[in-house]
Amino acid sequence: METVWFVLVAFMLTGYVVLDGFDLGAGIMHLFVARTDEERRLVLRAIGPVWDGNEVWLIAGGGTLFFAFPLLYASSFSGFYLPLNMVLWLLIVRGVGIEFRMHLDNPVWRDFFDGLFAIGSLLLTVFFGAALGNVIRGVPLRSDHYFFEPLWTNFRPGPDAGVLDWCTVLAGALAMIALTIHGANYLAIKTNGDLARRSRATARALWPLLAALTVASCLATLFVRPRAAVNYVSHPIGFVIPVIVAASLLYMFVAHRAQNDRRAFVSSCAYLASMLGGAAFALYPSVLPSSNPAIPDITIYNAAAGSYALTYGLIWWSIGMLIAIGYFVFLYRMFRGKVTLQTGEHGY
Repeated sequence: METVWFVLVAFMLTGYVVLDGFDLGAGIMHLFVARTDEERRLVLRAIGPVWDGNEVWLIAGGGTLFFAFPLLYASSFSGFYLPLNMVLWLLIVRGVGIEFRMHLDNPVWRDFFDGLFAIGSLLLTVFFGAALGNVIRGVPLRSDHYFFEPLWTNFRPGPDAGVLDWCTVLAGALAMIALTIHGANYLAIKTNGDLARRSRATARALWPLLAALTVASCLATLFVRPRAAVNYVSHPIGFVIPVIVAASLLYMFVAHRAQNDRRAFVSSCAYLASMLGGAAFALYPSVLPSSNPAIPDITIYNAAAGSYALTYGLIWWSIGMLIAIGYFVFLYRMFRGKVTLQTGEHGY
């Protein structure tokens, strides 16, 4: 049952990254590909009906984590107290930038809120990537399974590392580029004209950097945490995952060359899902590795809730997820197609 909940938590976090990822990517692109007020309104129209719904996956993932692995929730939220508060404020800043932009008919205020939206989106992608880098690298757990990490120390991985070091910064850069391309692919689907053309060109131009960072991050992971390869060696079926990563990257390149926006977006979804799936496969059964050799990892077995709670919680989780998935299918079907400048919800 612990393994089932490990897969479910990984599924929900992957759903958040894939869905809210294109919102974050659109935010990063907002000031670069949209050069007029009308084009910026189109960007907001493209994500307006779905962005806040996509963020529900983050909340639901956190709630599932708290229910299934309470020790992991308590340890990670206490150790990452500072960066988590920064993420919370960035989410608020990003939401304010989206919602307040159209409420003040003044170009100075519109530019200010556009900047909040873009900066908040960019920093969130970096922090989310660095957070995953910390989990893969390991944290300085104490015997009571708690830890503390400053924002940075000497930028080197090790027992005294901070949240940011060269490895986690590399993970943050990879997340930023991957989600920027993901957002660009989405905008190319949802818009027309020069905005779609610039989005398509940006995704195509960033592809070589994404491929290079993907290889570099994989090598860095093996260098910092050699144990990440153990599950792949023990269960060779896991090598299907890096094959999917490589295939999705290649398919994305081909789709960009053919200017097939829908296939490019599907390939970026597959890339993000397979990268996160590969990280989960490498970590299992650990959920929070220890960088202290004397202290064991937090695993699905010592972090899980009781078997009774996990068994019956699965029933209610399944009911809730069926309702949520049905809602999202309905929502995305309702707002499918290209966006226009006709007034929509919140004045987008």
